[in-house]
Amino acid sequence: SPPCSDAEEEEGDAVGNTVYSKHWLFSVLTRLIEVIAPAEPDPAASPEGARTELDEEMENDICKVWDMSMDEDVALFLQEFNAPDIFMGVFAKSKCPRLTEICVGILGNMACFQDICMSISKDENLGQVLLQRLCDSDSPTLLETSRLLLTCLSQPEVANVWVERIRENPSVYDCVCFIMSSSTNVDLLVKVGEVVDKLFDLDEELMLNWIKNGTCRSVGPSGDDSPEELPDFKIVPCILEAAKQVRSDNPEGLDVYMHILQLLTTVDEGIQAIVQAPDGGKETWSLLYDLVCQELCQPDDPPIIVQEQKTVLASILSVLSAMFASQTEQEYTRMRKNMPLIGSLIRILQYMEGCGKRAVDNSKESEQEETGRTDVNEEDFHLKILKDICCELLSNMLQELTKENTLEGLHQGHLNEQTCSCAFQNLLPLYFASVESFLEVLREADQTLADNLEKRFPSLKVHT
Repeated sequence: SPPCSDAEEEEGDAVGNTVYSKHWLFSVLTRLIEVIAPAEPDPAASPEGARTELDEEMENDICKVWDMSMDEDVALFLQEFNAPDIFMGVFAKSKCPRLTEICVGILGNMACFQDICMSISKDENLGQVLLQRLCDSDSPTLLETSRLLLTCLSQPEVANVWVERIRENPSVYDCVCFIMSSSTNVDLLVKVGEVVDKLFDLDEELMLNWIKNGTCRSVGPSGDDSPEELPDFKIVPCILEAAKQVRSDNPEGLDVYMHILQLLTTVDEGIQAIVQAPDGGKETWSLLYDLVCQELCQPDDPPIIVQEQKTVLASILSVLSAMFASQTEQEYTRMRKNMPLIGSLIRILQYMEGCGKRAVDNSKESEQEETGRTDVNEEDFHLKILKDICCELLSNMLQELTKENTLEGLHQGHLNEQTCSCAFQNLLPLYFASVESFLEVLREADQTLADNLEKRFPSLKVHT
């Protein structure tokens, strides 16, 4: 714990309402200034004259300040002492990655408080220097920089300041793409993904710029002796590479990257960027297909799993739906390869029905104890979104089925009376034409099953 103020010995030494000592904080910040601007040459310094390592005592003390800065009174005190300006000096002169990381981390804590965040954000020089940290070669520093940016972008009062600043700094695109395509640090990838997701959600113009971007610029990690010419980055392959890294270790991170892809599909340019990749979108389709058919909402999972996975499933199915609608001529969208996907879509709908029944039962049990309870069907907006997306994709895929595909689906067990009934129950009446088209094909493949389904759904028999 940081040294506490002894009120009896030094009246007024406490920082705000805390027990932390102003004098001790002053001393640490003063020593920090001396580290970056020593009065005498330091024998531990590098040939260029800057320390590359912190001594143990200094690191321990500055880490204590890092912990303390989560307290608003301490954060305000640091601001009054012009700590951000001191950190600017660190960023400009220090060649010690650990020191840079800690200083960015302290700023990140300070930015959690609205007034301080506004002050930091309005400082143009500090803003530019912080964006340059994204080109750092040190993963911990990149993580803290990303956390700071996400904190600022999450404050409505200053978000536009950062969006505009990032839009005017082309190097940010290169640095972010470099991280997503090459880093194996899952925590860093998740945080950078959250920054990109927030940026795209806040500003469609910036998203369009990044979709179209691919111009090669000489921007490299700041630790290099000379700038490294980065590859001609395209946003979609970088997102896919990051998603592959986080998929098994961090479900929340996978959710973030799938939502980024979904945001891309909200504009035509984004869909084209996905399906006009050198492989025609095959890599994207394969990854999403594998996630739905092999990892998420599996047959041995309890139906309630759909509640836990609803947002990532909605994002994935939304992208698949956009790709299927725009690339029906691609080999990877052929129905003979996608019967397992149809089976997975129906299973998701079945699990949603199970969750809905359980929710209604729970609601009835507690109805006597609670008054004014919100209707369960209106309570979970995300499940409704998932159902709508799932039904749209399923209806489009059913329309493309041939007799051969249907026979294959029946043989593999993806299609039977139970699964078809579930599909019809959810698709009717909105997707009547799709169901009717599929029923015609099904009649050629299995007349008995088609007749049984007509009996279950009389509205179909009226029209045939």
